[in-house]
Amino acid sequence: MAKEKLVKEITSMEEDFAKWYTDVVIKAELIDYASVKGCMIIRPYGWAIWENIQRIMDGMFKETGHENVSMPMFIPESLLQKEKDHVEGFAPEVAWVTHGGAEKLEEKLCVRPTSETLFCDHYKNIIHSWRDLPKLYNQWCSVVRWEKTTRPFLRSREFHWQEGHTIHATAEEAQAETIQMLNVYAEFAEKYLAMPVIKGVKTEKERFAGAVDTYTIEAMMHDGKALQSGTSHFFGDGFAKAFGIQFTDKDNKQATPFQTSWGVSTRLIGAIIMTHGDDNGLVLPPAVAPIQLVVIPIASHKPGVNEKATEVYERLRKVCRAKIDNSDNSPGWKFAEYEMKGVPLRLELGPRDIENNQCVLVRRDNGEKITVSLDELETKVPEMLDAVRDGLYNKALANRSEKTYVATTLEEMCDIADNKPGFIKAMWCEDRACEEALKEKAGVSSRCMPFEQETITDKCICCGRPAKKMVYWGKAY
Repeated sequence: MAKEKLVKEITSMEEDFAKWYTDVVIKAELIDYASVKGCMIIRPYGWAIWENIQRIMDGMFKETGHENVSMPMFIPESLLQKEKDHVEGFAPEVAWVTHGGAEKLEEKLCVRPTSETLFCDHYKNIIHSWRDLPKLYNQWCSVVRWEKTTRPFLRSREFHWQEGHTIHATAEEAQAETIQMLNVYAEFAEKYLAMPVIKGVKTEKERFAGAVDTYTIEAMMHDGKALQSGTSHFFGDGFAKAFGIQFTDKDNKQATPFQTSWGVSTRLIGAIIMTHGDDNGLVLPPAVAPIQLVVIPIASHKPGVNEKATEVYERLRKVCRAKIDNSDNSPGWKFAEYEMKGVPLRLELGPRDIENNQCVLVRRDNGEKITVSLDELETKVPEMLDAVRDGLYNKALANRSEKTYVATTLEEMCDIADNKPGFIKAMWCEDRACEEALKEKAGVSSRCMPFEQETITDKCICCGRPAKKMVYWGKAY
């Protein structure tokens, strides 16, 4: 039997996925549009999701020995120019400050699109000896990139993120850090966001500007498109050389250190929406949901109902992020409202429930209703929140499995790309010309070369020469 659609004003995702997404971010009160084109106001409910992401991730970063710092938001033009590949990669997206008050600045200031150059400028002042290494830094901030096409959370001109920046005595240490932080991102995505990801390395074409290697976690959205959900970059010693960072090693010789950077952004909120959402709105993983359970009194005008519901709420707020809605809106309105906001569990309590010392718990992810004794709530609610997380993860994993295809010929790849949205696994010779040809002919980009390699055939899907890597290809946000 089809689930009744409680929320009427959201476009069906099957009808128009892009419109569905916009409807959800507006109607669930995650954002409002700002007067500056391409920027967004993140409303309290949206910001609360980001705060939960920050809180969990910040703990993970500190567990791995990282410290938070704060860098300026402005970068002098001369500083940005020091790393040639880096500045070329960001030049089209940079916003410039040319005046301070009424006066023209002697040197233009870039509003940071990312902070590698600022960290390098700082490192050269504080690193002198091997005893000063490593430096394991992170900052939570916003950055500006003047994007032409924007969409809330996925791509905006200003966005919030964290950017980790570390510097090490050896290349091996820096490489280990790069992989470690990618694994932190993957663990966070899968454990807390219930979002399965593929870990791998980007091709040279898709690599971060100035990096030796870029590692990525790639997630699949409900519509089969890929979303790059976190990246970790190994810089080698390129930045350090460009900025003249040197230290005295244990043998009392001058040496150049090695760097990394890694980041995730508010794009993760877009990932949550598009991985788990449905036609009734948001479906939030419990770990980051601002409200994990909402208590809704039924027939609240009857004696004792509101009092008992409040008592239950007071008990449950000790085991989860709970809310009670004892407003005079109808239960149906409340059901629709909290469905749209993606609250993982709904607790319904009416006069008959109170008589029987029970309540009804409803899961947002699948609509399942369970009658639970009021005496067991403190153990049952955390169990059900875990079950919601597992249900979301397994559903997303099934969606990815169902929409992952294998192609052995270019014709096959083009057919899949045109008719079956999803990931396409295919072999590649590592020639950039073939990668660009696949983009032109099939409309797909390389998502990553997964760490877990398979041999589908021994030939490149594009040119037929010997293949060197299996690559996930796809259309992406």
